[in-house]
Amino acid sequence: MFELPEIETVRRELDRDLVGKKVRSVEAMSMKTLGRYRNRKSFTGRFDDMKILGVERRGLYLTIGLDGGSTLVVDLGSSGSLRRNANRDAIEDHTEVVITFTQHGQLRLIDAGGTAQIFVVDSEALIDEVPSLDGLGLDPVDEPISWTEFGRALLQRNVKLKTLLTDESFVVGIGNIYADEILFEAGLRYDRPSNSLSSQEIRRLHRALVGTLHDAIKYRGTSTPDRPFVDPFGVSGDFADHLNVWGKQGQLSSRSRLPIQRVKFGGAWTYFCETQV
Repeated sequence: MFELPEIETVRRELDRDLVGKKVRSVEAMSMKTLGRYRNRKSFTGRFDDMKILGVERRGLYLTIGLDGGSTLVVDLGSSGSLRRNANRDAIEDHTEVVITFTQHGQLRLIDAGGTAQIFVVDSEALIDEVPSLDGLGLDPVDEPISWTEFGRALLQRNVKLKTLLTDESFVVGIGNIYADEILFEAGLRYDRPSNSLSSQEIRRLHRALVGTLHDAIKYRGTSTPDRPFVDPFGVSGDFADHLNVWGKQGQLSSRSRLPIQRVKFGGAWTYFCETQV
C-alpha cells in the first residue's frame, strides 16, 4: 500500500491546484473502482455543477470537499494514481474515472491493479460511511505531537516496535518501508518491546518518526519497482534515493559498514542494521 508521504504529496498538489474549480462532467469507464455503486450513473450523477472546496487527508484516504455538503473520497490502495491532464491528452490505459472541470482540464483516476476505490458521501456522514476513520491513531504530519505525549502512548503498549508503528490505531500511514527507515534512524530493533524504551530512546524514536516522514514528503514520496508512485503531474517520488536500509540487504550499512540484514517479520521482509538494539 502507499504510505502517508505518498498520499500527503498527492493531497498537497491537488489542494494547491483544484480549489475553486467547478465540475462540468464526470465519466466512469468501468465499475472497477466503484465498488459502492450498482451502476456508473449512480456515481457520476453526484457531481452536477459542484465546486472543489479543498483537499484533505484522513489517514490514507483523500477527502475532496465539494460544495453542497458532499465529500469525494479516494482510496488509492497500492496501484491507484490521480493525474491532472489537459482535456486533449490521450486517455491512458487503465483510466477508470475522468472528472472534467469547466476550466483547466481534468482529474483522472488511473488504476492498473484494481486496488483503488472512489465514492461520494454526505460530509456529515463521513465517519458512518468510512468507520475505519474513527479509530485512527496519531497523525504526526497533520497534528504534531510532543515526544512526551508520544512516549506516554508508547509505554502503554507491550508490542514489538515494528508491529506498533504499522498499526493504524497507534499511528497512521506507516507501512514496511517507513517503519524500517524510522527504526534505523532511531537505532532500535524491529522486535524491541515498546514498553522497554528509555526516555532517551523514546526521544530518538519520536525524532526519527517525525523527521523521516517529513523528509519523505520533501522528496515527494517513495517509488519502487514493485510499487511505482507518481504525483498528479506524473513525477516520480525521489525518496528511494535516500533510503538507508529498506530493500538493501547485503549492502554495507552507512552506520556500521556491516551488511544490512533482512528477516521475515509479520509476513513481510524487514530490513535492519546490526547496530539497532
